[in-house]
Amino acid sequence: MKATQRDFAAAAQRAAQQCSVFFFCGPDEAGASAAAARIIELLPEPGERVEMSGADLRKDPVLLGDEARSGSLFGNTRHIYVRANGDEAHDAVHNLLEGQGDACPVLVIATSATDKSRTAKLLEKRDDSLVAMFYPPDLRSATATVRNMADAAGVRLNGDLAERIARGAGLDVRLAQSEVEKLALFLDASPQSPQPASAEALELIGARTEEDGFMPLVNAVLSGQSGKLPAELRRMHEMSLNPVGLLLAIERRVAQLAQIAARLDPGGRISDVIESEKKARRIFWKDERDITAQLGLWRGRKLDRLLARLVALHRALLANNQSAETLLSQELTEICRFANVRR
Repeated sequence: MKATQRDFAAAAQRAAQQCSVFFFCGPDEAGASAAAARIIELLPEPGERVEMSGADLRKDPVLLGDEARSGSLFGNTRHIYVRANGDEAHDAVHNLLEGQGDACPVLVIATSATDKSRTAKLLEKRDDSLVAMFYPPDLRSATATVRNMADAAGVRLNGDLAERIARGAGLDVRLAQSEVEKLALFLDASPQSPQPASAEALELIGARTEEDGFMPLVNAVLSGQSGKLPAELRRMHEMSLNPVGLLLAIERRVAQLAQIAARLDPGGRISDVIESEKKARRIFWKDERDITAQLGLWRGRKLDRLLARLVALHRALLANNQSAETLLSQELTEICRFANVRR
């Protein structure tokens, strides 16, 4: 079974009932993670969550099958949540499928993988598996997703408020979901008792906008603004900005740069493609200057290497929660220094 972000919502209920292996891939790691969380919500008995890494499964390909079947020995329900890079989990998933006996649900979030990867090809034609591909959303689709979240939570949002939440979350559906949940709690809203939301309510719950949160630091790093970086890193510390959330904002911007760069014809002008993106509402006018500058710095193989570097950094942050802020600061300083040299 295959899905994309366009039809995942419609397929999720059936997949949760029918499938036992779920492979979430594509450049939108936030969307893939949100989809995995939705599947877990829909599982008949999700039980205990067991987390595993793709690196561990690559070293020991039989571990996944053993772990997925061990719960039945004690009568406890569980599900396994795997974070992998590319096809790290391929052999482990293959062994799981070849094994005998009932296994608990397995969800794989595969950064840098696509629906053309070996693992996806292994699963896509099976009735007991789901392959879901996620691309970074544009503003229009992110706003629509926020409105769907709000409807499900019993919060009545107009288009302007939904767009504001989408922007404030940097188009990250996980952060947007958190804001919708806070808004529902504040309004005492539920599907049985829907409540209208207002701009005042959104302000009161402390929903942070891009300008107040991640984007000044994102732009300082990717634009090579080494003079601004120390102050932005201090602000990150003083405001206790979430390191993983900040890195996700950087990853989204870099994914956006990659999408725009792919639309730039050889010899074409950056200004022309930026204007086209604005007309398609894929770029907000306040971001135009920063994105234009960053496209001039990050193109081709340099952009590919940056994406790979951010993926590795993401894994390091998840594995080292205690030192996440220090690791992030060091790496962002290096990326900013490299961008500054190229200016």
